[in-house]
Amino acid sequence: MRADEPHPDVQRILATVEAADTQPLAKYGDADTAREVASRMRADADGPDLASVENHAVPGPAGEIEIRIYRPETDGSVPTVAYFHGGGWVIGDLESHDLVCRHLASESGCVVVATHYRRAPEQPYPAAFEDCHAVTEWLAENPDPVGGDGRLAVAGDSAGGNLAAAVTLCARDEGGPEIDYQLLVYPSVTQDTDWDSREQNAEGYYLTEPDMQWFGESYFHTAEEDDPYAHPLHADSHADLPPATVITAGFDPIRDEGIAYAETLEDAGVAVEHRHYPAMIHAFYAMLAEPARLEAAHDAVAKSAADLRAAFDL
Repeated sequence: MRADEPHPDVQRILATVEAADTQPLAKYGDADTAREVASRMRADADGPDLASVENHAVPGPAGEIEIRIYRPETDGSVPTVAYFHGGGWVIGDLESHDLVCRHLASESGCVVVATHYRRAPEQPYPAAFEDCHAVTEWLAENPDPVGGDGRLAVAGDSAGGNLAAAVTLCARDEGGPEIDYQLLVYPSVTQDTDWDSREQNAEGYYLTEPDMQWFGESYFHTAEEDDPYAHPLHADSHADLPPATVITAGFDPIRDEGIAYAETLEDAGVAVEHRHYPAMIHAFYAMLAEPARLEAAHDAVAKSAADLRAAFDL
């Protein structure tokens, strides 16, 4: 479940983070400052070449929603992947996950569409979920403008994994749109804290307990405990959902709930590819370039891209 210690490259990154004294982000007391501090930690890299990267806006429940469309170098229309970024529903934006989306589009051969959903605490639940659901519906109804062929997957990391899982549950419950695959990267699927990984990895492994508490209080204070679109693990049923890839990390505080979600999907008859990285930390999937470059990140993106290719027979 967890390696004896984090990978040496992870230890180097954690030492740099500790020396910078930027965490926990909750200590700054306001979301704007936390977002600005987090933005300084981003890698400055262009990523792989793509056919095009374009910003666009689509209708949403509270106004236009900004999206970014990543088209791979391929002929003709291809499947679309709606990608929802992580950041505890508080931080993160189109820029924070730009590199991830570029790599995923390049390696999967799919159009990847990132969503700049409304964030907490300014806009608590269900704002982010509603925006991601609206974008998913728009993509299903309008594949041509993004270069899609009508086939659709949802994906996301951490808070974005929560949103992808929730959108998938809602699509099943409402009879559409049809979602063919879900890629859930260390998804946050419950606010229950009684997990071994929450105790083992509460401090010192990038995502900290104070930040998890702040993120949860910022976003979920209007949500009911049994609302499956807030807490996907607590849905009454997980049957009849699309196949999934679930990625987890050994030194991640939310490791165990991600594993539990993978097992819950499997128990409900859903085909699941669970990829576990025992020596990795939360957020490793996005660590694709210096100064925080991890080979495991490239491996995880490559394997999840391969899962998407296989799902779409590309």
